[in-house]
Amino acid sequence: MEALRLILRYIHLIGFALLLGGAIVQYVSGKLRINPAMLWGAVIMLLTGIGLSAPLRDGDEPDPAKLVTKLVLALLIFVMVFFARKRDEVNRGHFLAIVGLTLVNAAVAVFWR
Repeated sequence: MEALRLILRYIHLIGFALLLGGAIVQYVSGKLRINPAMLWGAVIMLLTGIGLSAPLRDGDEPDPAKLVTKLVLALLIFVMVFFARKRDEVNRGHFLAIVGLTLVNAAVAVFWR
């Protein structure tokens, strides 16, 4: 089970990289829109995050409040990306909120023990 958890974590990090990397590319290009990398990153992060929250550990379970917080953040990110994906240009505040929530989600994962 440890190998499965590590594989899920690895894929989860790839999803994070796709989402944040895709956002940075769009921000630098000057046209704020949702690119396919951002959409796939949000989907991968949400699905692997749900898989990682499964009780597969021997007594070393994460705090349920942390899991709920991360789930709410991941759902917000996914919804914000999914419904804005077909727009030619996304509002700057909306785009920066996606980036900010992505960074907050990573911070929760790292700093909340």
